[in-house]
Amino acid sequence: MITHLRGKLVEKNPTYIIVECNGLGYYANISLNTFSQIPDEENVFIYTYLSVKEDSHTLFGFAEKIEREIFKLLISVSGVGPSIARTMLSSMSTEEIQNAIASGNVATIQSVKGIGVKTAQRVIIDLKDKIIKTYGIDEVSVVSSNTNKEEALTALEVLGFTRKQSEKVIDRILKENDSMSVANLIKQALKKL
Repeated sequence: MITHLRGKLVEKNPTYIIVECNGLGYYANISLNTFSQIPDEENVFIYTYLSVKEDSHTLFGFAEKIEREIFKLLISVSGVGPSIARTMLSSMSTEEIQNAIASGNVATIQSVKGIGVKTAQRVIIDLKDKIIKTYGIDEVSVVSSNTNKEEALTALEVLGFTRKQSEKVIDRILKENDSMSVANLIKQALKKL
């Protein structure tokens, strides 16, 4: 198993990098998060995961160890392959994935291209306990901010706004301040809708 690479960065693209180590060039698939974190310096250190299938050996690279661990958890779920896991890590940060799984937020996980409702539910069922236990996410805080979000969304629907449109605005507000009360959340959303 190749666990990491330290060497000269030969090529860097949004979907892959090539790192030369002692004369060998390693092609590693990466997520957009990793792409943005890899410095444009000559020498790099990258965590890796080697996916072995009967017809291919594919190397995946990660800027942070946590991203590799989340990737390994995701591909352990039936129906989630390495390419879907990489797409998920490109669409959301590791923290957003952890919070979505810990709070049971099917819609957030389903928003990733290639993941349907059943797969999103399976990801949550299979990984929720592992995520909460392994990363010490406080389920109470995740659930309370999720409850505030749901209450605010319901209120905005009653006021005539579509759920999809409201959810985008509320998610943006919660990114800036995740401990906002329901009333303030609704007021801020109304200003932006």
